[in-house]
Amino acid sequence: MSPMPGTILLVDDDPHIRQLLVFAFGKAGLDTIEAADGEEALAQVERHTPDLVILDINMPRMDGLEVCRRLRAKSEVPIFFLSSRDDEIDRVLGIELGGDDYVVKPFSPREVVARSMAILRRTGARQASAIGEVETIAVLRHGLLSLDPESWTVQWHGHDVGLTVTEFTILRTLLASPTRIFSRDQIIDRLRGPGFALTDRTIDSHVRNLRRKFAEAGGSDVVETRAGIGYRLGHCAGAAPRE
Repeated sequence: MSPMPGTILLVDDDPHIRQLLVFAFGKAGLDTIEAADGEEALAQVERHTPDLVILDINMPRMDGLEVCRRLRAKSEVPIFFLSSRDDEIDRVLGIELGGDDYVVKPFSPREVVARSMAILRRTGARQASAIGEVETIAVLRHGLLSLDPESWTVQWHGHDVGLTVTEFTILRTLLASPTRIFSRDQIIDRLRGPGFALTDRTIDSHVRNLRRKFAEAGGSDVVETRAGIGYRLGHCAGAAPRE
């Protein structure tokens, strides 16, 4: 099988870290471009439209959280945070701003590549038709909600709702089994595969983002919380969610 297509933007003010990641991604068959600070990162995104941004949080001039805010104002490109601190507030804030994953320094380059490949696989359906592997997948619908797995688009009452890769995958998981209650661990397994070091708090942050985006579009009953168990799809009729 040929290497998965994709271009990775590596954003870190430490050239040694960038060099390690360039080598690791090169071995995996992925192209990389680099940026040494936040301002250069924004310019590189405009210039190259990468498939994934690996973004250091602690940088001079413009930190990674501010870069994420600016990217999310106009793009849904997947964002993978790097940080030298393991503070939960940084991790949760990064996810709430629209990040898709998070790893703490010092990290294993192989782990970063493996997690990045998992993110790219979830967006790979858009390239599948080019190599003749795509199969027709029906649009998933429930109430006023519709999700197209092939085009990676979501609509509420006919209007597009922009989601990150992780938010899209959570919603697709719930929508594919609308009567099933998923525990947070089950959702984590769907997102990354068993064994990845995500937390319940991370899933809760992504669900809050989903609810906020649909509430802004007029949908307040897309995801239900089942206390002590997890989440399931709501009625998707526009009513207030049941807690």
